[in-house]
Order: sequence, then structure tokens, then C-alpha cells
Amino acid sequence: MAKRDYYEVLGVAKNASEDDIKKAYRKLAMKYHPDRNQGDDAKAAEEKFKEAKEAYEMLSDAQKRAAYDQYGHAGVDPNAGMGRGGPGAEGFGGFAEAFGDIFGDIFGGGQGGGRRGGGGQQVYRGADLSYAMEITLEEAANGKDSQIRIPSWDNCDTCGGTGAKPGTKAKTCTTCNGSGTVHMRQGFFSIQQSCPHCHGTGKIIPEPCTACNGAGKIKRQKTLEVKIPAGINEGMRIRSAGNGEPGQNGGPPGDLYIEIRIKPHEIFERDGDDLHCTVPIGLTTAALGGTVEVPTLSGKVEIELPEGTQHGKTFRLRGKGIKGIRSAYPGDLFTHVSIETPVKLTEHQRKLLKELDESFKKGGDKHSPNSKSWADRVKDLFK
Repeated sequence: MAKRDYYEVLGVAKNASEDDIKKAYRKLAMKYHPDRNQGDDAKAAEEKFKEAKEAYEMLSDAQKRAAYDQYGHAGVDPNAGMGRGGPGAEGFGGFAEAFGDIFGDIFGGGQGGGRRGGGGQQVYRGADLSYAMEITLEEAANGKDSQIRIPSWDNCDTCGGTGAKPGTKAKTCTTCNGSGTVHMRQGFFSIQQSCPHCHGTGKIIPEPCTACNGAGKIKRQKTLEVKIPAGINEGMRIRSAGNGEPGQNGGPPGDLYIEIRIKPHEIFERDGDDLHCTVPIGLTTAALGGTVEVPTLSGKVEIELPEGTQHGKTFRLRGKGIKGIRSAYPGDLFTHVSIETPVKLTEHQRKLLKELDESFKKGGDKHSPNSKSWADRVKDLFK
């Protein structure tokens, strides 16, 4: 019976993190552990427990996981000649695992492309990475110069980037004879693929460098200057060339994409290049009219409210929005009026409002035209 896909067994995606894989295994192990399953279901539970354990052992090992991702079950089956390999493979796995630990929390990586190097080795471009940067609405509107610190990799000072212990050197891989590739024949076809023993490097490291565990690279922190252009919007990305994941076997590095996220603003909501805000006004100001101060990103402005301003009335301030990156002119600011109902009235204020209400009733419908129109529509509805 064919084995199930290890990711399917654990119920995780192929890009799942080590923590996700560990959590999934723990959940399955607790569910199907023999001590927790007795009787008729014991045999089936035991098989599922063994299946989950095997999947976890393969996917929790960075090198085995890399071999499995590339070759499937054949890549981790010793009988197929595609096992873990020698010390050189250990060095590669240590680098891949360490790199994943560093970038896993703040970056989401893609796959780098592969090509043939001059020496026959498989050369891979580093994966593109992404970094989420949160900025304020004011910074998005006006632009800013910012700095971010990201993990990076430099050649190991101890081994000079060779990955080999000082005084030793790498040896030619005996599986691929240094070519970095192996050929597999299937019927009339011959398939060339990266050597599973040396992972395309063509070299095996018998004595890995203890400082970098044979990776040839060490972790450092790098500060990048990032220029945020004025008018940038939510979800836009800034490309920083060559600051992604390093390539393998001399391949070029990937790029870093800085994705912009704009913090919610206390007053404004952005809609493209336009801004919206709600301004509360008093009942008497709405009835009698008056001047109201309205905030903008460039300072306060005054607007004149006409007598009898209704709740929800919108006033448009041209050019008080944001000038987008691709826009010739700035957007507008839409101010929405919200009329506040008086609260915590004194007895005297209640008396005055009741007298005012009686005077409105004596005036007929002329003081509340919207109420009269609405009442007429309700009557028509039930005719």
C-alpha cells in the first residue's frame, strides 16, 4: 500500500513552520496514543500513531524535509539511494534550518529558481522575502525615511565561507563525481536532477566548521534605509533588490519586498486619495447654523453650516485629501455631520424643550419636512 503524503498525514500545508508541524504531531499523538485507545479501535489507532510519528520524524528534520520536498518518499527511503548522505549534507541542512529559524517570524519566502553553473553544479537564486512595515496615515501622506533591521548572512569568519573545519577541505561528492547532478533512467527517458547526497554542491564536507556547523554562513543583523514615498497606500510594496534570501552554490540573492500597512487613524478614514471624517455638532448649531472647525492633515479649517443642517449632511473640502503616488492632484476631504442629542438635562432645560416642542407642533409641518414626507410614504405603504 502506497504511503500517504507526510503533510497530509499531519494535516499541515507544505509551507508549514516547524512549530506548526510540532503542534500538529502533538495533537495526533495524544489522540492516537495506544494508551488512550483500547478495544476494537486499538489497532487502527496504533497504525495512525505510527504514521504520524514517521511523518513528524521526516518533516521535523530540515534535511530530510528538503529531500522529501524534492523527491517525495524516494528522497528519504534508504533503499532508494536518496538518504541523508554524508557530513556534507549535514552542513547544508544546518544552514537551511538555521535560515528558516531566522526569517520565519517576520518574513514569508518564495522559491528561488535554479540554473546550471559553470562547473556543472545546480545554481539557485535566493527566494524573495517580504517584510511588513506599519506606518501612520500622516507618514503615508507625507512620506518618510525609515530604517529597518533584518537578519542577513555573511561568510563565516572561521572557515572563510567554505563550511569546512580550518585545516581541512571539502571533498568531491562520490555520488555525482562533483557534477552536482545525477541521472535517473525511466524507460526511454533519462532525467537529470540535483544530487541528493550533496544537494547540488558537488562537494562533501567530512569535518564541518564548528562555528557555522558547515553552512559557511553566519547570522548578522543588517540595517536598511527605506524611503517611503508620499501618497503610498495600504498593501503597496517597496522592492529592495538583493536583500532577500541568499542564493545557493553561488546563485544571486533574492529581493526583499516591504509591504506597507497603515495604522487605523483616530479621526480619518482613507478611501483611495480621499479622506472621510465625522464632525459632531450641537442641536442648536444644526438648527441655527454657525461656524465649525474641521481637522485636516495640514491643519484646521472652518466651514459654515447653513441654518437647518440635517444629520448626515456631507461637506466636501476640495484638495484636502491625499496626493497619491500616481495622482496629479490631491483628493478631497468629505466631512459628515453628526448631530448630538442633548443628555443629562436639568428640569429647566426639559421645560424649555417641551415649550419649544409645543411651538413646533403649532407651526404644523413646516419645521419637520422630512418627518412629513416619511409619514406620507408609510401611509402609502399600507394602503
